[in-house]
Amino acid sequence: MPSKKVLIILSDANSFPLKKTSGPDAGKVVDQPSGFFLQELAKPLQKMLDAGHEVTFASPKGQEPTADPNSESLLAYAGNFYERRRENELIRKMKKTNGFDRPRPFSTFDEDELATFAGVFIPGGHAPLADLGDDPNLGKILRFFNKENKPTAAICHGPYALLSTMKAGDGSFVYDGYKITSWSDAEENFMETLLGGEVEKVASALKDQGAVMVEGASEKFGGTTLHRELLTGGNPLAANALGDRFLKMLSV
Repeated sequence: MPSKKVLIILSDANSFPLKKTSGPDAGKVVDQPSGFFLQELAKPLQKMLDAGHEVTFASPKGQEPTADPNSESLLAYAGNFYERRRENELIRKMKKTNGFDRPRPFSTFDEDELATFAGVFIPGGHAPLADLGDDPNLGKILRFFNKENKPTAAICHGPYALLSTMKAGDGSFVYDGYKITSWSDAEENFMETLLGGEVEKVASALKDQGAVMVEGASEKFGGTTLHRELLTGGNPLAANALGDRFLKMLSV
């Protein structure tokens, strides 16, 4: 497969807003530690690199990305210490060779440069809730990929970034009517129980703007959804399948 350029969208946030419903902070909005979900970034990223593609990292202001602490736990890797080490080493390598710790600010991209990219990928983690959904510069980027029908992939909380298209152009949601899979409200409700607070619901937010949310057993256990140029997955279990399917889209 010829080498192509892929833009990877990251959040600058190391936390997300959590409205506490229990404990001493009940009723207050606190900053809950978060960041990118390691597996959701590392697995598709490794596949892109193995295929010989060139990746460019971008974020709202170009700040160093933070991994979600939960995604680095052995529990997240079902006890597989070697897999966790391998994926952490990949990120360390990206810092040394691909500018991962210095992402390009969204505002530095124009349409001429965006035209050189074959696709765009948005990993999850709760961090996108903090700064991606309402970023007008990201909205311009995603509108360009949508207009040009270029492969666009997002996983878990990553699809929340699609809402940014309403902050650019004519203010419309360009993915209105698209079939999309994301972290579900049911999954977020479970997280709310663990965190003792209320979290913005990705699936509900997308549905409210006209997206057709695809849920079910398949999506809970790693299934992906492709509609036009948009490929989405619901949780870390979809990372491998989404990476494989995204590569096929890039090869067309």
